[in-house]
Amino acid sequence: MTASLLNAVPYLLALIALGAALGFFGGLFGIGGGIIAIPMLALVFGMDQALAQGTALVMMVPNLLVGWWRYQQRHPVPPGRLLAIATVATVSTAVSAHYAARLDPLLLRAVFAGFLLLLAASLMRRTAARDPVAAGPLDLRWMPFVGVVGGSSMGLLGVGGGLVSTPLFARLFGQHQTTAQSLALALVTPSALVALASYAGAQRVDWMTGLPLAAGGLLTVSAGVALAHRLPEQRMRRLFALMMALTALWLIRLAIDR
Repeated sequence: MTASLLNAVPYLLALIALGAALGFFGGLFGIGGGIIAIPMLALVFGMDQALAQGTALVMMVPNLLVGWWRYQQRHPVPPGRLLAIATVATVSTAVSAHYAARLDPLLLRAVFAGFLLLLAASLMRRTAARDPVAAGPLDLRWMPFVGVVGGSSMGLLGVGGGLVSTPLFARLFGQHQTTAQSLALALVTPSALVALASYAGAQRVDWMTGLPLAAGGLLTVSAGVALAHRLPEQRMRRLFALMMALTALWLIRLAIDR
């Protein structure tokens, strides 16, 4: 028993360290870190797609809560707008997560790979344009409808709410990068809670792996948020685009090798 405990300690520390790295980048870019954690849990830890998505949500929820709180202190979202965005996103998440947790794992992985391809194509189109904002910003009253896209992505894939909604808030509504990330966190945080509840109800969560990842993320997410607000906005946009590109290319490569 002592030997087993000693062997478990390095594994536990490795999970905490991994969670710390994901928490920092999640805070920096206003996401939960699941876009990296999910394929790692699937390919390195041998989890099926639904189990990997549910387990990653255990780490993402506290990271998102802390990240949203920190961003809200600097870029507060009006309560009415916050409630509207969160409500639309939560309903969309609940519907999509209910079916995602029960889909065939191979089909779900194919959907995940398709999402990555769309993400890469969207990235190439955005980085080719000089101005990240659309020709004319939309009326802010349309903001809650971004929750349909972001919430559906969170429920179906366990990720993507921030990656999808942040550029939409920036391009369509003319928001600064850090403000767009604050709005995205207001959308993604309740969505992640709903998605986690749905995956847990379907027994698609490994709590023993997810909780150490969450503990590590809590140590560093605030530092990531603080750095995000010290960097120039143009550099933030480039870093965000670079992070999306590298992540998408890496995950596509892993999917092909699989």
